[in-house]
Amino acid sequence: MRNWQVERRKRTRHLIELGGLVVKSGIVELTGDDRAMTYGALLWMAEKLRSEDAERARELWAGKGKEAFAEGQPAGAHDRIRSHQDRA
Repeated sequence: MRNWQVERRKRTRHLIELGGLVVKSGIVELTGDDRAMTYGALLWMAEKLRSEDAERARELWAGKGKEAFAEGQPAGAHDRIRSHQDRA
């Protein structure tokens, strides 16, 4: 197999995995598969990660993601609402 084919397959796998996270999070269902809304939310996340609150957002979101992976369920499956401090 040629190098470009290997790289293309790696990229394709990576994109599929990222798409799987979008589905697993429940975003597709919650937005009614509205791609503009999903893209808007991702843009909002990117803005947050460029802001002065970036480190706090990274810590919060990474913690929530690790917890959901450890539980083996989507991040919002248990609909836990913590304190206002947890909201990014």
